[in-house]
Amino acid sequence: MKKLAICLMMTCLSFTLIPLQLNAANRTEPTTLPAPKPAESVEAKNLELRLNEINSMDKTNMKSAEKKSLRKEVKSINHRLHDISGGVYLSVGAIVLIVILLIVLL
Repeated sequence: MKKLAICLMMTCLSFTLIPLQLNAANRTEPTTLPAPKPAESVEAKNLELRLNEINSMDKTNMKSAEKKSLRKEVKSINHRLHDISGGVYLSVGAIVLIVILLIVLL
């Protein structure tokens, strides 16, 4: 019984002292400048302008070959914009796996 009481006291003591040690780390002051967005580059703005030009065109008088070339151009611009923006995408399966791991480990 004494061992159990001592173990409980030690764990409570360690839980109270660990946050004090973690709090002693150096803190960096937050900057007032906002983080730049990756989509605000000059190339991305130019690509968006070109997309707006294509969308505002009158396509009723165009031939099918011209429309097809515009569609290909729009697809390539969208792919380049996607590459520029970057980002991390998680699938539903990955999210489910992460949740299951968190449940099991915690």
